Amino acid sequence: MIRGADRVAGFGTTIFAEMTALANRHRAVNLGQGFPDFDGPDFIKEAAIEAIRSGPNQYAPTGGLPTLAEAICRHQERFWGLRYTSEEVTVYAGATEAIFASLQALCDPGDEVILFEPFYDSYRASVAMAGARERVVTLHDRPETGGFSYDPEALEAAVGPRTRLILLNTPHNPTGKVYSRAELEHIAEICRRHDLLLVSDEVYEHLVYEGTHLSPAAIPGLEDRTVVISSAGKTFSLTGWKIGWTCAPPVLTKALRSAHQFITFCNGTPLQPAVAAGLDAPDEYYERFLDGYRHRRDRLCSGLEAVGFGVRRPQGTYFVLADIRPLGFDDDEAFCRMLPAEVGVAAVPPSSFYLHRDAGRHLVRFAFCKTEPVLDEAVHRLHRLTQGITSSQAESVPRGARKGSP
Repeated sequence: MIRGADRVAGFGTTIFAEMTALANRHRAVNLGQGFPDFDGPDFIKEAAIEAIRSGPNQYAPTGGLPTLAEAICRHQERFWGLRYTSEEVTVYAGATEAIFASLQALCDPGDEVILFEPFYDSYRASVAMAGARERVVTLHDRPETGGFSYDPEALEAAVGPRTRLILLNTPHNPTGKVYSRAELEHIAEICRRHDLLLVSDEVYEHLVYEGTHLSPAAIPGLEDRTVVISSAGKTFSLTGWKIGWTCAPPVLTKALRSAHQFITFCNGTPLQPAVAAGLDAPDEYYERFLDGYRHRRDRLCSGLEAVGFGVRRPQGTYFVLADIRPLGFDDDEAFCRMLPAEVGVAAVPPSSFYLHRDAGRHLVRFAFCKTEPVLDEAVHRLHRLTQGITSSQAESVPRGARKGSP
């Protein structure tokens, strides 16, 4: 029989691509896929243009250009108090490759990886293609306590004799959760007790609206067992550049580079000095960046509340989860497949990011990495939900089959 490998058989088209296709078909306002509808700063683009003109344009070292590796080290110490050498930095084709390479480098077949659900959709695929198995701990929606949280007993119960590492995302997509120091110290204690590694996805590190980002690598006992992952795409609104990196102690970096060299080897050589220029930008850039997103967050959240959603105002990232039950809906997939055709807005059903899908069926994810007129138009269209669209109508278009646009 001619077929693909079993390990990828369960992974079809991502929900992001599916919702974006529906948005395009119905000319809907796309608040689904998390890419900005505005470009990154000119000074970074000009640095890339200059690098293209003058070089380097050939293969970079597999660890990344020294210019970028050194800038990453300066950035980590400047903002988070983390000290690395350039030999502990590796540059990848975006954070998604960094996640994939980390799982390939650190897991053997049969190992177990603890994930917190809902999770970014590449996590399970990366675990599967490493021959490992996931153990899932749920972040429960608890609006009465102000956010999403896990049960400590559930995390402790998830650890077994084959557990190899915990894969963490803070700030967290899609919930907007920022892990507290107490939570990270609990995770650190578990890692120390069971000799586990931690892979920490921190791509939204500069999008924390209350308090500041805390990297798990700054928690005592985690510094020697943590791989920190970040990227340029979110911080500089240049998601198509696909420049990501890891910072990790030498023994883990050696393993990471062993995997990375056979995945992409290197990526975007002339873009790397430009990202270095971005990382070295003055504090004013980062302050304006955060203020702009805080304003967008508040604008969209207020608009969603005015429509009637139950809004889970995020602590970080550029996503907001909204409860659809106050509007008479209870199935996020049916709702999100109906929304582009009937309302003219695209969102993402977060149950796609759960193994226990019922835990997220009452929520939808909206992205606010958009210009204010786009956010305002989306809210304007969403008010149509109060004009007679019912749950049964949502269920009647399970695949966005209705043609035309609103």
